[in-house]
Amino acid sequence: MLLTSYAAGEWVKPEAARPLHDAATGALVAECGTTPPDVEAMADHARRVGGPALRAVGFHDRARMLKALATALNERKEELYALSFATGATRGDGAVDIEGGIGTLFSYASQGRKGLPDGKIFIDGPVDSLSRSGAFKGMHVAVPLRGVAVAINAFNFPVWGMLEKLAQTMLAGVPVIVKPATETSYLTHACFRMIVESGALPEGAAQLICGPVGDLLDRLGPQDAVSFTGSAATAARLKANPSLLKNAVRFHAEQDSLNAAILGPDAAPGAPEWEMALREAAREITVKAGQKCTAIRRILLPRPHLDAFGAALSERLAAAKMGDPRDEATRLGALAGLGQKADVAAAAASIGAECETVWRGETPAALEAGAFLAPILFRCDDPLRAKAPHEVEAFGPVATLMPYEGAEEAAEIANRGGGALVASVFTHDAGFAASMVAEAAAWHGRLYFADRDAGKEATGHGAPVPLMIHGGPGRAGGGEELGGVRGVLHYMQRTAVQGSPRLLSAITGTHVAGAPGKAAPAHPFTRRFGELEIGETILTPSRTVTLEDIEHFAHFTGDTFYAHMDEAAAKANPFFPGRVAHGYLLLSFAAGLFVHPDPGPVLANTGLNGLSFQKPVSPGEEIAAHLTVKRKTRRNETYGEVAWEVRIVNAAGEQVAEYELLTMVAH
Repeated sequence: MLLTSYAAGEWVKPEAARPLHDAATGALVAECGTTPPDVEAMADHARRVGGPALRAVGFHDRARMLKALATALNERKEELYALSFATGATRGDGAVDIEGGIGTLFSYASQGRKGLPDGKIFIDGPVDSLSRSGAFKGMHVAVPLRGVAVAINAFNFPVWGMLEKLAQTMLAGVPVIVKPATETSYLTHACFRMIVESGALPEGAAQLICGPVGDLLDRLGPQDAVSFTGSAATAARLKANPSLLKNAVRFHAEQDSLNAAILGPDAAPGAPEWEMALREAAREITVKAGQKCTAIRRILLPRPHLDAFGAALSERLAAAKMGDPRDEATRLGALAGLGQKADVAAAAASIGAECETVWRGETPAALEAGAFLAPILFRCDDPLRAKAPHEVEAFGPVATLMPYEGAEEAAEIANRGGGALVASVFTHDAGFAASMVAEAAAWHGRLYFADRDAGKEATGHGAPVPLMIHGGPGRAGGGEELGGVRGVLHYMQRTAVQGSPRLLSAITGTHVAGAPGKAAPAHPFTRRFGELEIGETILTPSRTVTLEDIEHFAHFTGDTFYAHMDEAAAKANPFFPGRVAHGYLLLSFAAGLFVHPDPGPVLANTGLNGLSFQKPVSPGEEIAAHLTVKRKTRRNETYGEVAWEVRIVNAAGEQVAEYELLTMVAH
């Protein structure tokens, strides 16, 4: 299989190639190019064709593209599994990569529909009044960058690494050029062919480079972005590119990470958290042969438990059958290649020079020709003075046990890694957990707490999930991916927009309080989703709130709080002039004033956001409601969601309460 690049809408063969071999058997799998495609044409194609095609539609349509793509890949995933074995991955290892990548696409498709507007502009945060009268306001919006994203991925996740970056760039509306690591690029290539054949993405939205990138980075400008996963040394070299520095090109890095697992003092032998830690440590050392950026490299325990944990973990590692990943009984596959095997062995030797070996497995003679490496478990008795275990990452099935005395020392040892993607803490002690956040969170992108309460529902130490950020400070690269909408915003420009409420409403397609409304031609609840217009407003008739209403509501609901029932006590309260109406009574009356009683296109009331009470209402006062179409969001072919701005006012026109009402309205 000769790996071709997908450049400017065509599959392009390289002029020269290098062989890529099966990690387990050594058989030839593919040949990858050693000469770059026309990267200038690729960048131009992305900006000129792909970007406009993505920006022509809104977030929800891009989310639908992701769902269609995920569905297409899911139908062909067995083809990817068959090829994944050549990377040294078992079926279970491959699931982390393949199912994980496809699942991330599905997740971002869902988040795009739920967490992003049905439009092209993202409103980031609240609208702020910048003047006394409210005639001048400001807000922050985010729009897609007008350039191209370059996604450079590592060898250990050839599918997930590409798809998780693609999910964010596509949803943001930015085209991407994917550059996989050469060693396992044949699996990325196979997945990318499926992407092209699916037709789910518009032309120019995604391109692929198999081989070197040539001078692509030299051609990037201020509207472009680079997202890199790999070693710290490579990241430093890329970030130093003069063009990236000159043009302030956004650079996201996810790199080396000496992740820690910490057993709390309460996680003693026999405790549920002890068993969870053993299971998790054994899994993180053996899954993908330890080739995970989130794998556990250092295991911190109270000193009295070090020997027992080392013995129990060694027993589990010894039981993990090493072999050809195609064998269903195999639990420990091969490293990605012989070069990777040599690198891990050298790193392990550096750690071993400072540490004692607790257990070292043996590689069966029949596997010596492949990229197999048996697990190695070290022990460092003085972790505060040691260097190598905190500085050298053996990117394979290697971990080091370390004792600690007290919570502060545990955090100090974990922080010696210089910044990590994740640390896991196995404890049922809330105080110890709080100490870990206070002392270690600054050095970690994610803290994973495992205890008996979370049980089997917890996702695990080494599993980045789309809703949570993936990245870490310092040694880990200082970047963030995933995190739901946060990852999408990495490829968008946040801009402060200031102006009158009328102009801000027109710009964002969302009604901004203070913008002039437009009289609805009929009661809004009688109009279908497509007929409603942003800014349509009705002012309801007024209703007098009586003392009898307040007392009836109090007895009917059981809410007999003294401010509603005791005149003297209410007057003694600094917030009330005397007995006042319940806030929820006002909401109920407001609904009674604006709800249309007859069956119609309004299907259901699904929520209420941002409720606040500004002024109390006394018995005998009149109230009315302003109901305005604030925002519209398509949900499916049957109905859409309408957000209404509701303002309750008294007879003097003073606002007494406001909130956002959500309803589902038929098309």
